Amino acid sequence: MNSEQRIFQLREQLHEYNHAYYVLDKSLVSDFEFDQLLKELQALELAHPALYDPNSPTMRVGGSVTKNFPTVTHNQRMYSLDNTYSEEELSDWVKRIEKNYGGSISEFTCELKYDGASINMSYKNGFLVRAVTRGDGTQGDDVTQNVKTIKNVPLKLVGDFPNEFDIRGEIVLPFEGFEQLNKKRIAQGEEPYRNPRNTASGSLKLQDSGETAQRPLECFFYAIAGDNSYATHEKSLVKARSWGFCVPESLRLVRNVEEMLSFVDHWGEKRENLPFEIDGVVIKVNSIAIQEQLGFTAKSPRWAISYKFKAEQVATRLNAVSYQVGRTGAITPVANLEPVLLSGTIVKRASLHNADQIEKLNLRIGDQVYVEKGGEIIPKIVGFDASQRGSLEDVIQYIEHCPDCQTQLVRIDGEAQHYCPNELGCPTQIIGRIQHFVSRKALDIDGIGGETVGLLFHQGLIQNCADLYTLNRDQLLPLERMAEKSVDNLLAGIEASKEQPFEKVLFALGIRHVGATVAKRLAVHFGSMDKLRKATPEELLEVEEIGDKIIASLHTYFQVEVNLRIIDKLTASGVSMVGEVKVLSSSALEGKIIVVSGVFQTLSRNDLKTLIEDNGGKVGSSISSKTTFVVAGDSMGPSKKQKAEKLGVPLIGEQDFLKML
Repeated sequence: MNSEQRIFQLREQLHEYNHAYYVLDKSLVSDFEFDQLLKELQALELAHPALYDPNSPTMRVGGSVTKNFPTVTHNQRMYSLDNTYSEEELSDWVKRIEKNYGGSISEFTCELKYDGASINMSYKNGFLVRAVTRGDGTQGDDVTQNVKTIKNVPLKLVGDFPNEFDIRGEIVLPFEGFEQLNKKRIAQGEEPYRNPRNTASGSLKLQDSGETAQRPLECFFYAIAGDNSYATHEKSLVKARSWGFCVPESLRLVRNVEEMLSFVDHWGEKRENLPFEIDGVVIKVNSIAIQEQLGFTAKSPRWAISYKFKAEQVATRLNAVSYQVGRTGAITPVANLEPVLLSGTIVKRASLHNADQIEKLNLRIGDQVYVEKGGEIIPKIVGFDASQRGSLEDVIQYIEHCPDCQTQLVRIDGEAQHYCPNELGCPTQIIGRIQHFVSRKALDIDGIGGETVGLLFHQGLIQNCADLYTLNRDQLLPLERMAEKSVDNLLAGIEASKEQPFEKVLFALGIRHVGATVAKRLAVHFGSMDKLRKATPEELLEVEEIGDKIIASLHTYFQVEVNLRIIDKLTASGVSMVGEVKVLSSSALEGKIIVVSGVFQTLSRNDLKTLIEDNGGKVGSSISSKTTFVVAGDSMGPSKKQKAEKLGVPLIGEQDFLKML
């Protein structure tokens, strides 16, 4: 057997041993034998670089260095989950989705909610080709080389897998590995890591994949992304397990809220015995067809929810209350606490949310307060120890004036927060808006961080985001921490931002209630800033997910002369105020509003929606009197059918729709 044949033989053997050990829970060889075979393969590959294979078992060892992690757009958006904390909330969720669906839902899945770092992996022809962090849900960082070092991530699949697909998982660091890692750090005189979750996430961004390989990370897989070729979610995961993915056996099918709660209670008691952290249970509608029918909100799937375990609670002293001013002028009171360990991290501050919350809690400075993490993420005060109270003279009184510019605060009817109305003169608001403008999710301007924005503002060089485009080298070089290279990077980043699409520019302006998703919908619908500025409330209402609050906010924004001057200045500087012109396949559906509902044989729902838009039509989110017709597939909800019949909206099948085009 020559070297090339031996290399291929070793790769096949080691892939088989990995699959048996991590998926089938069978050890076919001893650890010593496995290590000897791996070393032999490494030596042969080193001697024959022409036979390099990006998915060789030797990739588990790592060794490549990545200085920058490219940003990659996800093929399918990674949504977050809504949370629930009680039987009543869970029951309400089931009732809500059944009402939305128009019938009873007989089967759900329950899975453990792993507390780690979410990852999306792309496979082609049975090999791992890319691994991307969750990021902001739309795009994340390419960490493929580091993920390949995780022992239970299959580099080569087995069985009847699709040619191309994405799969989602959660990367965790088990307790034992975390403790060993910290022992090593302490022995070396370094600060120990705070908790396994953050350490797992940070491990994915290490520049040396060899260092990542030293960390005993594991990945548990929980969903094939955007694949409706299986009737149920549970069947798709069982299939994924057969291809080599580590899908935990804890997955259960349940039929009602009682069975869901039984699963929650079981793991609420047993989670202390698990070798890794979980913070709750994920409950999903099992039927893929019903999932398609229910769809998504702007942030979360309607067909899934997270039941979070009761948060850990600790007591500590309330030392003071400070007030923060947000970029929109919203005032947030913050409790300053005696530092205390909570869920693996040191907590020094907690949000008090608003004046109503402070009044409800009836807090005094000096109180011994109970702190927990809301959803085990953001610390909050939930009460106080009545036997250890501060003095009556120290009852917290909500401030009346802005802590930054001293303007009297206002409270808008129907809103819980107080606001500083001095949006054009309050330094913190101005700096916050510019920081938002340059941030990664907005115009993503390299070379400008939050501190740099503050420096430029306080030096009188910028008063708004449009002023960034007038900066020059002579202004910047004399500033502290501004060397020639820093200045060049900053100016290059500003110049490059002119290429960002209109939807990002619109989001970057920081208009209240106009987040990234709303900005994209407005940009696609109107196509330019000029058309958006002139849009009537009736025209705005035609845009999916745009309601009265967003319309009022847009109207207010465009009434302010300073805002219009900023937009004009940005336009003159070359910032994009026009969306990409979409070339239509035809105008066959022009003026028609079409709703897509159900599951289809030839095309996916997304493909049908794209066809509608490509042929001049508009996709409606729900059936109304304005709907022209519904493209109806299998498993269309009964309530939608009834509504269409009641309003006289025609239902047409997939093939009839395709013939129409």
